[in-house]
Amino acid sequence: MSRMHGTKDFWIGALRAEGPAFAAAVAEAPPETPVLSCPGWTVTDLALHLTGVYQWVRNVAGSGQSTPPEQPRSVRPDPTPGLTAAQQWQQAYDDLMTLFDTLDPEAPAWNWAPQPKKAGFWPRRMAHETAVHRWDAQLAIAAGEPIEAKLAADGVSEVLDTWLPAGRRTATGQWHGVVRLVATDAAQEWYLRLRGEGVALLDTGTILDHDEHHARVQVSGTASDLLLALWGRVSFETLTVAGDPTLLDGVRTG
Repeated sequence: MSRMHGTKDFWIGALRAEGPAFAAAVAEAPPETPVLSCPGWTVTDLALHLTGVYQWVRNVAGSGQSTPPEQPRSVRPDPTPGLTAAQQWQQAYDDLMTLFDTLDPEAPAWNWAPQPKKAGFWPRRMAHETAVHRWDAQLAIAAGEPIEAKLAADGVSEVLDTWLPAGRRTATGQWHGVVRLVATDAAQEWYLRLRGEGVALLDTGTILDHDEHHARVQVSGTASDLLLALWGRVSFETLTVAGDPTLLDGVRTG
């Protein structure tokens, strides 16, 4: 069943690895290099997008307020004269990490998900945001490296316990059935029941004893590939799929 794989220190550690890897990929690519996994974006667009996300999250996570912020989410900043997009990203990353280093996870801080409105939500969210976009940036230079297995497994859990319950699917529609995800390199599996627009995580006992749905699909692969498929970066068809693949439209978030 879904469970977090980390603590604040784990997610900050992941950010300390993924951030420099993102910066290295951006530095290697010419600014107008297309980001194939984000159609219509260049490497500059990707860096500015992540810069805006960091700046917004820094304000929200450090606000001490559990009410929604006035500023819209993920505002893309205007270019700063004299700074490249990579340099703007670096400033935003450094500022965010400075905040996270001293952040009390129990402090009030708004988030858009069904989780408690506490600051500890944001290091996890930013670790996964950065890891996926690091992969995007590396793909632009034909060097996409898998996301580390433990981090990727927690990323799969985040999609299932955060994004889908918040209604953030890519597709709209009605799905009825059970999805089983198996991470072959992380000794973890997830069961998810889809009921129309609803979604419920299940444990193994529940799925075996109380499942009224006949439609099922199982997807097996590395934790990184599962996460990237959930985010629409790779096709589920590149993983091992058994059962009804149409159910997978109900779990994609990107």
